[in-house]
Amino acid sequence: MRFLRRKDAESADAETDAGEDAAGEDARSKAHTPGKGRPTPKRRDAEQKKRGPVAPPPRTTREAMRRARGNKGDRKELSAKRREIRTKQRERMMAGDEKYLMPRDRGPVKAYIRDLVDSRRNLLGLFMPLAILIFVALLVPDPRVQSLTTLLCLLMLVAMIFEGLLSGRRITRMVRERFPKEPVRGLSIGWYAFIRASQIRKLRVPKPRVRAGDKV
Repeated sequence: MRFLRRKDAESADAETDAGEDAAGEDARSKAHTPGKGRPTPKRRDAEQKKRGPVAPPPRTTREAMRRARGNKGDRKELSAKRREIRTKQRERMMAGDEKYLMPRDRGPVKAYIRDLVDSRRNLLGLFMPLAILIFVALLVPDPRVQSLTTLLCLLMLVAMIFEGLLSGRRITRMVRERFPKEPVRGLSIGWYAFIRASQIRKLRVPKPRVRAGDKV
């Protein structure tokens, strides 16, 4: 009897161990990812497939020079296309196309300010020539010429600043009347008008849409 009981206990333990082994095998089979059936390609091979086949190296100096001339031609063609694109963008920007203007120049308010500035002749347009005159006067060895030129330039600068203040107030008032719903800041509008007026008319970007003396 004891022998039978021991044998039954051993068989029960064996069945329990077999069940645990089977459960472990099932868990491992579920957690295990099946293989792809092929080795993982190297990074160099994968990049080569993406880029395409690489041309073999030149066998002679003449062949290398011919390839270099071909690549140079491609670079020239690409550079020509880029110059053409930049030229078109420059032309559209000078024409006042909103798509190609800088953010500071976009919007109907800024366009109206430019028209107001371009429709008048002012002393601020002489700012750059005056700066050149000051530089040339400093190179003259005669102190009397330097003193006279400096005094004249100082008076011109004072007149320009005074004119810029009056013009900024006038333009701010007109912009607020034209665009009552737009958030208008007097200092920002005055400075934008001052910068525009201080530039030479032919160098203004975008180009003036109105002539001096036209009514806006």
